[in-house]
Amino acid sequence: QVQLVESGGGLVQAGGSLRLSCQISGSMSSINSMAWFRQPPGKRRELIGIIRYGGNVNYADSVNGRFTISRDNAKNTLYPQLNNLEPEDTAVYYCAAETRYGIGGMDTWGKGTRVTVSS
Repeated sequence: QVQLVESGGGLVQAGGSLRLSCQISGSMSSINSMAWFRQPPGKRRELIGIIRYGGNVNYADSVNGRFTISRDNAKNTLYPQLNNLEPEDTAVYYCAAETRYGIGGMDTWGKGTRVTVSS
């Protein structure tokens, strides 16, 4: 089975940047697509972007060009580069995967990594 472990969260000042990582283990051939989500305190989980097996990335409109998702297949790692962070970006950030074991949608999730942006 696929397992996902996020890392790289922490406390940053407004205007700063973070690079999060999602380490992927298990059957890589079973992954159809992957995504990053985030959940601000007291709010619903929201999509950041989806990366398909071919490498194309679709971003949510709310990102506004500040975040970049990429994947290093050699290292089995998925990254979001978070730039020009604002206090409203404070959230738990989750890595997710759509696999062939599921019935559609993101069926495999990491436990999340917390990002706190101070003013």
